[in-house]
Amino acid sequence: MIVATWNINSIRMRLPRLVQWLELRRPDVLCLQETKVVDQDFPSDSLTSIGYHCLFRGEKSYNGVAILSLKPAEQVLNALPGDSDDLQCRFLEVHIAGIRIINIYAPNGQEVGSPKFAYKLGWYARLRKYLDEALDPGSDLLLCGDFNIAPEDRDVWDPEQWRGQVLFSEPEKEAFRSLVSWGLADALRMHRPEGGIYTWWDYRAGAFHRGWGLRIDHVLLSKPLAGRCTSIEVDREARKGEKPSDHAPVLATLE
Repeated sequence: MIVATWNINSIRMRLPRLVQWLELRRPDVLCLQETKVVDQDFPSDSLTSIGYHCLFRGEKSYNGVAILSLKPAEQVLNALPGDSDDLQCRFLEVHIAGIRIINIYAPNGQEVGSPKFAYKLGWYARLRKYLDEALDPGSDLLLCGDFNIAPEDRDVWDPEQWRGQVLFSEPEKEAFRSLVSWGLADALRMHRPEGGIYTWWDYRAGAFHRGWGLRIDHVLLSKPLAGRCTSIEVDREARKGEKPSDHAPVLATLE
């Protein structure tokens, strides 16, 4: 079973690229972030025509998450519990083939110390609380998406330049460690301990071609699933070409 995550950065703008990629790679499950489309305009027909079931929750111009799967999925939740006034579309939880899959698009945070940064940390605290109260580390759980956090120095092209900045500040890294400590494993680090593996590159200054990236898209696995994960890769080829997303897909293979 191959489960992939990809911040598509507008599904309608990049629909032809997405369809082409799905036909080429054919993951069993694809978790998308930043779909940037209201539900009634989600391009389901283009995806069901190539064999994918679609579950999604979106809003106009911002955020938005979707899960595409070859097998039917059962939706569990389409919002992170804990704040009835939180209307941002950042969370989608489903059951597929006996596995609970949670797809997240975590807040960016904008700038350390800003109100949006405080919201980001509060959102992560709610996510950890949800894990504590509703889920079991011994179950088959996969948590993936765009976390907007680079956890370690080896996940950043220039740690000293980024240190203390949003995406790489100590409070954010602690929020990531808190998730992992609940009982999750970073799938990529199970197989690839080296640095220089990135999933996001700024559109500006030729960052992709210069290798100026960050690893902010992750696949986290509960212990039972970690034992089934045989490989993981970042598909850098999908970041190339005309009008790409600024993120590359991450694909994890489970036995």
